[in-house]
Amino acid sequence: MIEWLCDAFGFEKKAVYTGANDIVTHAELTFGNGMIMIGSVENQTLSSKNIIQPDEVGGKETQSPYLVVGDCDALYARAKAAGATIVMELREMDYGGKAFGCKDPEGHNWSFGGYDPWESQQS
Repeated sequence: MIEWLCDAFGFEKKAVYTGANDIVTHAELTFGNGMIMIGSVENQTLSSKNIIQPDEVGGKETQSPYLVVGDCDALYARAKAAGATIVMELREMDYGGKAFGCKDPEGHNWSFGGYDPWESQQS
C-alpha cells in the first residue's frame, strides 16, 4: 500500500519500519511540507487493536483526509492512472480551487484540492 500511495498520490517515504513477516509497524510518508504516519492493520499494537478495513464494515469510513495540492489536474490524472476509485470527479469548487475525491485500493477515502485555508490567513 505504501508503494501505491507514493505512485498514485506522490507521497515520499521518510521512514518505513517493518516487523515479523514484513508487517509495517510504522511508516512516515511526506507530502509537501506535511506528513502522515501509518501502519499495517495486522500490526496489533495497543493503539491499533480495534482497527478494521472499510470492506469489513460495508465500505464505510470515519475519516477522510484533505490534502492541499498545487496542481490538482495533474494529481487527478496520476491517481486515476494508478487505479484510484474516483468518488468525486475533479471540479471547480465554490470556495476556491479545484478538488476531487477518491478511494485507495483498501477503500480509504482521500480528498485533494487547491483550496488552502492557511493562504487566506496570510493575506
